[in-house]
Amino acid sequence: MNIKDFDLWIKSILNIDEMSRIDVSLNGLQVGRYETELKKIAFAVDASQETFNRAIDAGADLLFVHHGLYWGRVVPIRGDFYNRIAMLVKNDLALYAAHLPLDMHPELGNNAGLAKILKLKNLEPFGLSKGVKIGLKGNFDQPLSRDEVVNRLFGGWDNSVKMLPFGRDDVRSVALISGDAPFELHQAIEEEVDLYLTGEASHVLYHTALEAGINVLFGGHYATEVYGVKLLADKVSKELSLDTVFIDVPTGL
Repeated sequence: MNIKDFDLWIKSILNIDEMSRIDVSLNGLQVGRYETELKKIAFAVDASQETFNRAIDAGADLLFVHHGLYWGRVVPIRGDFYNRIAMLVKNDLALYAAHLPLDMHPELGNNAGLAKILKLKNLEPFGLSKGVKIGLKGNFDQPLSRDEVVNRLFGGWDNSVKMLPFGRDDVRSVALISGDAPFELHQAIEEEVDLYLTGEASHVLYHTALEAGINVLFGGHYATEVYGVKLLADKVSKELSLDTVFIDVPTGL
């Protein structure tokens, strides 16, 4: 299989082309040659020199990331950005990115991964953004305490996990959007869930959550977005018979 074939396979699974109207992050092949034959693919959350180095050391032909190099604006190829591009080209390491299409995939997405770890039932789309719902909401078979929710997701409390504990302790329903979606809290309040989960926090939402009487869990951008690339890596390994490796570079944020 070459990169062109891989690109077609990915686009048959993730709605990359359809999401281009609202996602400016240039999903798809960002650096590389379509004719390159693939034997090993590395998966990571972020495109960075550290992940590039580790993918090269692992012998990967392509690095698949959730956060690529382009975010809707022209970037001069100089300085650190030049160094990143040069590293990829020099080592013939292709770079492929999938942002919102990976977040929202019902089986392979970051949100689907979070819901699976939580063991949520009766899942429904949640979190309207430019006409598309990118998150999920669901409920537990039996209510969980706030501590049990955190333990199930993150194995306990640490400095990167924060909660506004302003709702009921026996959590029955959860709405979630991975990564940077603090202001979708307003939609969670409207839908009367017991807990809203996302990655990044915002100071201005403290009193909003307090006055609405809702729990808000901020698990960290990175920690809530490792699931999609891991799930996709497993699918690639099983269905395409390619070697895969996950490169873990946590930021604590």
